[in-house]
Amino acid sequence: MDLSPAALLQLIWLASPALPVGGFSYSEGLEAAVDAGLADDETRARQWLLDQLQLTQARSEWPAMAAAFRAWQATDLARIEALNTWLLTSRESAELRQQTMQMGRSLADWLRQRAAADGDAGDDADPRVAHLAALRPAPAWPLVFALAAARSGAGLRDALLAMAFGWAENQVQAAVKAVPLGQSAGQRMLAALVQAIPAAVDEALALADDDRQAFSPGLAIASARHEAQYSRLFRS
Repeated sequence: MDLSPAALLQLIWLASPALPVGGFSYSEGLEAAVDAGLADDETRARQWLLDQLQLTQARSEWPAMAAAFRAWQATDLARIEALNTWLLTSRESAELRQQTMQMGRSLADWLRQRAAADGDAGDDADPRVAHLAALRPAPAWPLVFALAAARSGAGLRDALLAMAFGWAENQVQAAVKAVPLGQSAGQRMLAALVQAIPAAVDEALALADDDRQAFSPGLAIASARHEAQYSRLFRS
């Protein structure tokens, strides 16, 4: 089914680096990898991000978002709470957990404001938005993105492609600043990620719950080292 113009624009909005959720302030371990000499030029930084796409995003973040999207559509709140618990407890460093909580809170607040601006209040309020805000200690980022995307009217695969592109663009910009790289190198890296995203998204959609996993020792070590890195630009 083709996207309506309104749904397409909502997805572009959600994927935009201008969305006020702080995504630009996180490198997700990349800055530590640059400092360690593992991603300190265009070739190595591109491979780091391609590996992260396959080993963390396609196996953890995106399958969890897909499961949450379906749960929000069914208003399965018990499932939402279970997914939120899994997402928070599966973060492998303190700063990665802080990231998903901070970005989740920020997007939840944005979603609440958008719902109010659209006249979604009072008896017409979407109870899912209130339930999202009540999740403790915080709603995880993929969970909130899933609800925002579900409310847009877009289909799941299109929503997941938008989420994936938003991640890729933020990470490329982090590489441009941290390595550092020129804008042309950044565009070449983004092209490589964009080429890999559709197949990775399809793999994420086909992944069973029991196969979803968050086990990336190299990323966890880089993130833990980054927490005590002497000089840094990013929060993760």
